[in-house]
Amino acid sequence: MSKVTVEYLGHSCFRLNYQGQRIVLDPYADGSVPGLAPLRAAAEFVYCSHDHADHNAVRCVRLTNPAPEPAFQVREYLTDHDDAGGAKRGRNTVRVFTFGTLRVAHFGDLGRPLTAAETEALSGLDMVLMPVGGFYTIDAATAKEILRKIAPRVTVPMHFRTDDADYDVLAHIDDVARLLGEITPGEDSFTLTEETPRQTLLMKVKTARDF
Repeated sequence: MSKVTVEYLGHSCFRLNYQGQRIVLDPYADGSVPGLAPLRAAAEFVYCSHDHADHNAVRCVRLTNPAPEPAFQVREYLTDHDDAGGAKRGRNTVRVFTFGTLRVAHFGDLGRPLTAAETEALSGLDMVLMPVGGFYTIDAATAKEILRKIAPRVTVPMHFRTDDADYDVLAHIDDVARLLGEITPGEDSFTLTEETPRQTLLMKVKTARDF
């Protein structure tokens, strides 16, 4: 049975572990996200959704050298970081990782609703890592509509504000939770399998900063 472990490192940064291969997504630079300690993580692969400091700090990830042949597949969808075709903040890449029978998507800093073609391509995912904070990305209301259309099995909100961390202009997670509906409290690590039930999972930020 396929399984992938997901760790939340804060903001939009996650580490996925599949068959012993670790993938860091959207690592943030030191001091780029208020309230988050510097990130130091080891991995075999790193992917960044766009070229902003809070999403592209590859230097904060200790990469295996040489990297192994990936045990997973990746498909990319070029989208926009804003609602003006990228004119305000540039482009954004949504990535779908296939781990055996499981498909996990990281939406980066998606800044607009999905097109019909994107909606079709991204429907039926096993897990989505979805921005919800607004201002720099889609807000929770837009995220909720996207989720209604693509119907993932597990949704993990990201890119929001808490009492302790992230940008003041982002929506607070309490407000996001009220809009998204029933949310399952989670830990800083979660293992997705083919039998994981449908849910919206609020993960905790991993407190260890060097691992």
